[in-house]
Amino acid sequence: MCPPRHAPRLLDWRVRRLIINADDFGLTTGVNRSIAECHEHGVVTSTTLMATGAALAGAAELAAGFPKLSVGCHVVLVDGVPLLPAQQVQSLACAEGGTAFTPTLGGFLQRLATGRFADEEIEAEATAQFRKLQDAGVVISHFDTHKHTHTFPAVLRPLLRAARACGIPALRNPFVPSRPLAFEELRGRPFLWKRYLQVRALRRFLPAFQELVSEHGMVAPDGSVGVIETGFLDEKLFAAILRAVSEALPEGTWELVCHPGYNDTELAGIRTRLRDSRDVELRVLTSAAAREALEKSGIELISYREFAGV
Repeated sequence: MCPPRHAPRLLDWRVRRLIINADDFGLTTGVNRSIAECHEHGVVTSTTLMATGAALAGAAELAAGFPKLSVGCHVVLVDGVPLLPAQQVQSLACAEGGTAFTPTLGGFLQRLATGRFADEEIEAEATAQFRKLQDAGVVISHFDTHKHTHTFPAVLRPLLRAARACGIPALRNPFVPSRPLAFEELRGRPFLWKRYLQVRALRRFLPAFQELVSEHGMVAPDGSVGVIETGFLDEKLFAAILRAVSEALPEGTWELVCHPGYNDTELAGIRTRLRDSRDVELRVLTSAAAREALEKSGIELISYREFAGV
């Protein structure tokens, strides 16, 4: 059985807080090591662990040595393999002869739009992933999803049921604010402008997200930053994000999504578009410049555990 759900504490929303969460914990030993370094010597406060990751055991062992690192679950429903036997998640395991998830987000969304996914299978697979982490000794403070699949209500509902049953109090709000960066930053980087337009279009699902989270008695930050910049985050963009949080965004709690790692031979064997960028993010997130920028910004750096009160 999953442990009982913890009641979240109330926060003072009159200040600006930032959670810096590193995704893909458990993907490789190099990613694990980098996230530990970004926490111990840098600004990362939280991470989300992949129950399906090849380096899960090493990640759980590392996490045990860093009691202030808040660990969540990075639920995988796309671009991976299920934990449950394929016959129990037939609507999800629809690739590679029925043994793997849809490899691309585009393919996932096509199947979602035609109602091919079974709610009970999403809930069962998420529960299996949550329980695997808990069985490894991880106290799960929050969850998010690989490629932000919980943006969509049809996926979010069964995930929330599974999380609530497993005592998980919080989750990522995957929606990017209307003004995540100054216009000058977007105008000077066409690839960011395109991403901005894509993620802004998804904001139509935000009211449903807020309603469902409230209905299930869970909590989420006010939104996420760093999503547009995934794969391109550098010192200049990191500083620009901090300026947006401290000057342009409403008071409250925001999450900075990041993907540090080592681009080593082990990562070369993993299907991911984030390679060289992981090395860059590792340098940025452990730099003295990042710590100094945070101190000058007036933003309070917190973890998901502090946010959810667990």
